[in-house]
Order: sequence, then structure tokens, then C-alpha cells
Amino acid sequence: MELSNQINPTGEKLKSLLSKLPQDEEVTMLNILRFNGHVDSEGLSGIDLYKRYSKNVVVHLKAAGGKLIWKGEVLDTVVGSEDKAPHMVLLVTYPTVSHFLNMIANPAYQKAAQDRSLALEYGGLIAMKSDHAHLG
Repeated sequence: MELSNQINPTGEKLKSLLSKLPQDEEVTMLNILRFNGHVDSEGLSGIDLYKRYSKNVVVHLKAAGGKLIWKGEVLDTVVGSEDKAPHMVLLVTYPTVSHFLNMIANPAYQKAAQDRSLALEYGGLIAMKSDHAHLG
């Protein structure tokens, strides 16, 4: 998977997501983030803009029934290229894919998400369903 110049999903990808995922099951979104190093006109870096987005998106996440379940800073790349490695990874759950889609369609969310778009060099987003089977 190439993670460059990808920040926001296309309409085609969102339609595909809705058609591929079960409508009555929880969905977990894996966010793979690399921040811009630039500073905007307010003097904010990519990480600063993402922190502001995170603060402002909480109300929308809660309204959608979503929950941040894990967040981590990437320390090193063990397998794969270190070139353009991500800086942060997050896991966010939603009751259903429709809850996620309704959240990102909300104009108030879209306004808050402008900071996310400015903050990121890329923002990979992978939709997953839970597999409760034991490994090994």
C-alpha cells in the first residue's frame, strides 16, 4: 500500500466502503499518519494542527458513538522502508460504518477536519472488522 498524497477519502472509496462492510457490525478504523513539517500562517506545525483537530473532533466522535481505543507514536520501522515512515497510528471504533460516514458528512465535522487536511502529509485510513478468534 502506497501512503503518499492520501489525506481524504474519495467519494468512490466511501461508496465502496458502504457496500463492502456489514451494516450492523462495529467497524474499527486504523489511521496511519505522517505529519507535515511545514508551519502554517498561524505558526502551527503539522502536529500542532493535528492536536487542534483532535481537540475539536471529540464532540463529533462522541456523537457518532465512536471511541479512540489506541494511539501510539511510531518509534522505528522494523519491516519496510523508513522513507516517509508514519509518525502516529490510531485505532478508532464506530458502532457501524454508517456512524462513521454520517460523522464525516456533517458540515461541522468537515470544518474541524480542515486542520487534519493541513496537518498531514498523508493519512492512510483502513476499515477493519474485529476478529475475535484466538491466534495460535
